Amino acid sequence: MKYYIIAGEASGDLHGANLMKALYKEDTQAEIHFWGGDLMQQAGGTLVKHYRELAFMGFAEVVMNLKTILNNIKFCKADIERFQPDVIIFIDYPGFNMRIAKWAKERGIKTHYYISPQIWAWKESRIKAIKRDFDKLYVILPFEKDFYEVKHQFPVEFVGHPLIDAIHNRTVIDGSVFRKENHLDDKPIIAILPGSRKQEISKMLSVMLSVVDDFPEYQFVIAGAPSQEFEFYNQFLNNENVKFISNKTYDLLSNATAALVTSGTATLETALFKVPEVVCYKGNWASYQIAKRIITLKYISLVNLIMDQEVVTELIQDECNTKNIKKELSKLLEPEYRSKLLQQYDALEEKLGGMGASQKTAHLIVQNI
Repeated sequence: MKYYIIAGEASGDLHGANLMKALYKEDTQAEIHFWGGDLMQQAGGTLVKHYRELAFMGFAEVVMNLKTILNNIKFCKADIERFQPDVIIFIDYPGFNMRIAKWAKERGIKTHYYISPQIWAWKESRIKAIKRDFDKLYVILPFEKDFYEVKHQFPVEFVGHPLIDAIHNRTVIDGSVFRKENHLDDKPIIAILPGSRKQEISKMLSVMLSVVDDFPEYQFVIAGAPSQEFEFYNQFLNNENVKFISNKTYDLLSNATAALVTSGTATLETALFKVPEVVCYKGNWASYQIAKRIITLKYISLVNLIMDQEVVTELIQDECNTKNIKKELSKLLEPEYRSKLLQQYDALEEKLGGMGASQKTAHLIVQNI
């Protein structure tokens, strides 16, 4: 069968790649065209457009890049018509994907949504479009099943979280080899995960690195996103205690003592690697002012949302400053604080269910075409 997959971000590329591998197992004749990134490209299939051309973050940024977004939508529709897939699999990225889904459903193409949009956070009114435009919905957070089925009477499949598979199936590298290959010294590592988009990296890295001199016994290592070139990060590498590695986030987390993490999927990844973290977020001022008026969630990190309590500290907007980062990072290095946090991480992993999310989803997709 023919599958068309649309993932518009780094996290979608990771989950899309694992889903593609599972689809090839379920359907040995599978033909896959996709929007995604390097990981999906390594899994096989035909890359249509890389997510680095799609990633616009926040309300203001979307408005400024509206022409590009509309051109991408037009191109996507034409490409789907050429390919004539049996099903389109949408991975998160709702602003773009929901527009394509409406168009596709009107033309009788099967539409499956893997990793549903976070309408429980904002734009809950989107439930009408989801009910209308999607044949199947696969959710990865435990509270989402009740949200859709109890609150909105829309049946969904809870498949578990694919990050558990991604982390379990990774190739484990020896710590000393990792340090040697990446020119790191023997100091304990504090990982810096500033996001994958240029605008968020620019916002976050300076403030995250402002505490480096307060922790001379540690080395700070920036996790470079595969979608960005080294030259972009070079402007931030002006301290001998700051190092950089690209596209090796899981290896970095495997060897980190603590982490400073921009909100998003990385907060959950860091927790599943059992690395104590502080969640940091500073957005475009206009985007933040709009967001805080329409988003009613108590937390911004997936860790806290899933646990429904403050497990990890969140420093948001003005609170995300040198003084507070120094204070919270110091806590993460205290043995008693770390021990309690790691116990919470174990409880978090239990809530997310077991392994097999990608394979289960692939099986359900093939069954329901």
